[in-house]
Amino acid sequence: MAEQFIGVPHRRVEGRLKVNGTARYAADHPIDGMLFAYGVYSTIANGRILAIHDEAARRMPGVAGVFHHKNVFELHRAPKTQVDLAEILSWRIMEEHRLPFEDDNIYYPGQFVALVVADTFEHARAAAHTVKVDYTGRASIKSLAEGLAANGSRKGGGHSRGDPELAFRTGGHRIDAIYTTPVETHNPMEMHATTAHWQSGRLIVYESSQAVVNHRNVLADVFDLTPNQVEVRAPFIGSGFGSKLWTWPHSIATCAVARLVNRPVQLVVPRAQMFTTVGHRPETRQHVRLATDAAGKLVAISHESYNSTSTIEEFTETCGDMTKSLYSCPNVLMSNNNSAVNRGTPTSMRAPGAAPGLFALESAIDEMALSIGMDPLAFRQLNVSVKDESTGLPWSSNHLQEAMAHAAERFGWKQRNPQIGAMREGDTIIGYGMAACNWEAFRVASDARVTLRVNGSALVQCGLQDIGTGTYTVFAQTVSQLTGLPLENVEVELGSSSFPPGPVSGGSWATASGMAAVAGATRAALKRLRQYAVAESGPFAGASVDSIGVETGNLTFGAQRVSFADVLNSQRLARAEGSFHSEGVDMTKYSFRSFGAHFVEVRWDPGISRLRVARVVSAIDVGKVINPLAARNQLEGGIVMGIGMAMFEAAEYDARDGLPVNNNYAEYMVPVHADQPEIDVILLDYTDYQLSEFGARGIGEIGVTGLAAAIANAVYHATGKRIRSLPITLDKLMDDVPAVST
Repeated sequence: MAEQFIGVPHRRVEGRLKVNGTARYAADHPIDGMLFAYGVYSTIANGRILAIHDEAARRMPGVAGVFHHKNVFELHRAPKTQVDLAEILSWRIMEEHRLPFEDDNIYYPGQFVALVVADTFEHARAAAHTVKVDYTGRASIKSLAEGLAANGSRKGGGHSRGDPELAFRTGGHRIDAIYTTPVETHNPMEMHATTAHWQSGRLIVYESSQAVVNHRNVLADVFDLTPNQVEVRAPFIGSGFGSKLWTWPHSIATCAVARLVNRPVQLVVPRAQMFTTVGHRPETRQHVRLATDAAGKLVAISHESYNSTSTIEEFTETCGDMTKSLYSCPNVLMSNNNSAVNRGTPTSMRAPGAAPGLFALESAIDEMALSIGMDPLAFRQLNVSVKDESTGLPWSSNHLQEAMAHAAERFGWKQRNPQIGAMREGDTIIGYGMAACNWEAFRVASDARVTLRVNGSALVQCGLQDIGTGTYTVFAQTVSQLTGLPLENVEVELGSSSFPPGPVSGGSWATASGMAAVAGATRAALKRLRQYAVAESGPFAGASVDSIGVETGNLTFGAQRVSFADVLNSQRLARAEGSFHSEGVDMTKYSFRSFGAHFVEVRWDPGISRLRVARVVSAIDVGKVINPLAARNQLEGGIVMGIGMAMFEAAEYDARDGLPVNNNYAEYMVPVHADQPEIDVILLDYTDYQLSEFGARGIGEIGVTGLAAAIANAVYHATGKRIRSLPITLDKLMDDVPAVST
């Protein structure tokens, strides 16, 4: 029987390179004659540049130039295009269409004002600190509340069915609440970086990008080049969480000055500017209203969300997109809206829309269940949808009921005492909470090339990216599964726009999309190899191609076995190559989602004001699990990120001028090792054949969704305090804990 490579835990095939330091990231590519850039960033939130005083900087050692709107050649914008999944390989998305150095206007703090280029990083940074800028300021809008008051809101999409207003007014039980979430910043360990090099009219860029093909397309538009004149490379990325999806001003600025100085230039975005100029999860305000009948069935759901965006781009955080279909309800209103403030443009952050949206929805669901005297688990089980009621389509696969049941049993939910503050261990009060998690599933277009080589190895090439999620290993598993070659004999090359085009590595679609293309290319290469085998002088000369089998790196005909290498040698060939274009899945027949449930235990010691998450049990239905080891890593990472969202993370801005004030790792709080709870992940592993032949749905996003609500619900169970505004900081829990009656 052929060895199984899919569904079996495998260590990462690129892991050794990362451990020994030979995996090169965007800032790890020294080029002869390379210069270094350091930015000058605006210190006001709104206004105009009056003058840039760069004379001192130009005189400093090693400085090759100071560039700004007065001396950078005219650049071109990429056209704003409709985000259509069917056209994903031709996307050219810039989250900030205004080009760096386009004019003298300032729209947000931390905006690029100038770029200093010098022979060393230290010289560039020192010179940049001497550049002085005169501004004339304008009043700025510093928060979502101010934006809504000053400018109102713009619609960003929605859904409606039935008569939710009437159903709410006539419902037997009602919940009406406001939930808010702050700005969160992505802050991957690898900061954004660009290394740009012009060679004979071609632009070669090493970029920390989750979308090398999109990035290539944008740069071609900006510099009036054909796509084959630009190559973007991102073989390794120190994560991005969405901030590295699209092209940001620093990359365009670096490429522009590299052309002006006619030398390679490298720029690494400072940590402080990771809070201003490369996106963030926007601030949200969400109004949720629920109504049920006497039996606890939902009869009305209204979820109206508002998020901050920039004054130069309209970005919508789609908080209500899970609400319209997760639970069965005949009357639903969901609307997503945005309002402009003087901050940089927001962007997708892990589980965009769903992470803040499910905090609001799953908190409200918990409030609803408790208000009518139902167990929160039983209330969800009663109301789970059996089809996507927003489209009328059946689910391709939905095992949410099983996920909730498995996780509840493993967690020990039956031992929960529903009385607030009743579960104690010494001075510590224990709280139990739960929430559903949900994320969309996609398979989009992708190309790939697979080469079977005469040395007995295989080479996979695809222009998508491994952002730390294990794509290298998944693609190697795919080829090994179809060829029988050992995993160590499969070489995978990713992250170059010169390879067959692949999609954006975001949205939890890279695995399903890339596997389809790699599998097709592998079969095409095997077909070519079979043709060589039955050709004249081949080992199976005269046999039909269809009669040739494949087993453990060999072609077989009856009892005969010949290695791939011997087949190629018989024709004096170096390789058998196959390419394949995989289309996206048809979205008109089924609704594709992943589902799951989080159960959380928190521990609260009011005497010392200590709150911690002690335990998380999550059961996740994400289709076929290709690599259980990597899958658990992804889910555990999402859970920890959800803990950060619930209890730590919030970008803070000065109420006087809108400038960020905790723009560093010392003051922007994220979970550390001491905050890690015991995490138990259950993978249901139901193959979703409607999505693809391998049946894997995305796993990167779903872990973070619902987790913040599960924590907030557990905090309520422990303290009696319903926290509707994240993060759950200690000042919100300082009142006396409700007494426990006996």
